[in-house]
Amino acid sequence: MQNGSVIRRSRKKHSDIWQFRWWERTHEGNKIYRRRMIGTTDQIPDFEAARKAARLLVPDLNAKCATLGTSSMTVAQLCSHFDSRELCVGNTWRCYSTKSIYKVYLKRWIIPRWNDYLLSDIRTIEVESWLRGLPVARSTCAKIRNVMSVLFNHACRYEFFDRNPIKLVRQSSKRRSPPVVLTPGEIRTLLEGLKLRERTLVFIAASTGIRQSELFALKWSDIDLSAGTMNVARSIVHGFVGPCKTESSQKPVPLHPLVCDALVKWRSQSSYRKPGDWAFASRHTDGKLPYWGQSILHKYLRPAARELGIEKRFGWHTFRHTYSTLLRSVGTEFKVMQELLRHSTIRSTLDVYTQAVTSAKQSAQAAVMALVFPSQ
Repeated sequence: MQNGSVIRRSRKKHSDIWQFRWWERTHEGNKIYRRRMIGTTDQIPDFEAARKAARLLVPDLNAKCATLGTSSMTVAQLCSHFDSRELCVGNTWRCYSTKSIYKVYLKRWIIPRWNDYLLSDIRTIEVESWLRGLPVARSTCAKIRNVMSVLFNHACRYEFFDRNPIKLVRQSSKRRSPPVVLTPGEIRTLLEGLKLRERTLVFIAASTGIRQSELFALKWSDIDLSAGTMNVARSIVHGFVGPCKTESSQKPVPLHPLVCDALVKWRSQSSYRKPGDWAFASRHTDGKLPYWGQSILHKYLRPAARELGIEKRFGWHTFRHTYSTLLRSVGTEFKVMQELLRHSTIRSTLDVYTQAVTSAKQSAQAAVMALVFPSQ
């Protein structure tokens, strides 16, 4: 919304005129200045009268600008603008992994369904119904909804649209089943059945809860074996090295002596031992890049787990969920858990990653019943 301005312009052959000036914004974010004649100086004698006449035009012009802006821009055009401004390499507001995920959701789900829709035609109930009909997990639907909301926030930010219809879309992110968590016995069995490289990787992941992108981005200079600490300074996603997910993620991580021993053995066998080398540098790239995490998972970890009798289908993130759950099972304080997992908020630690094990539930229940029935 804007009030515009009034100016007086002279003419050679006729009396001066009063002009009302305002601006409109294009889809690219550029300003275009507009003007309209209010009347001549013969019709409107002074500035105050011209300004009063201009005030009558403001509501209609603002309404027209809003209608033109929202009716002429499609979701595809908005996605293109969002991609060029927010998902480009030069924009460091979001990390590389987040931008990659946004691009996937836009390309795979949002654009194919809403491509030709005008922004003004997007309806809350229609989006909600569409999400409920998608053949994907609820958590994925919730992420698609969140990306659509970010998209419309972008439209509001650049004044392409004046509201966000996705804010009222209801979409549960509740899992249909809890995430897979390995037991201490399964972790021990897996470690005993792996070779040195894979055992060292699993040892670090299971004892620190480090993310896959951070695990394979470790360099020897990040690891202080004498102090028993590890600095998480970067992450690597699809070969792209960038900053960690959050500021909290960059906090130092303690290393158990058993993990330090495994790292010492691995470093002694590795061809890349210099401080600036990747801790898990790949021979296929002559040490220029680390190993590909998913490749090791599919070629080595899962086959080895099946041979050892572990039927659970796990991934690198399973070790993070397992670590959180085991921390809670041994009575670790919530704040310490948050620090060890390097979460920015304690809500993520408790709501997303931690599960109460059955024995802990039974013990807690027994303690309550002992208070109610002390003699039994």
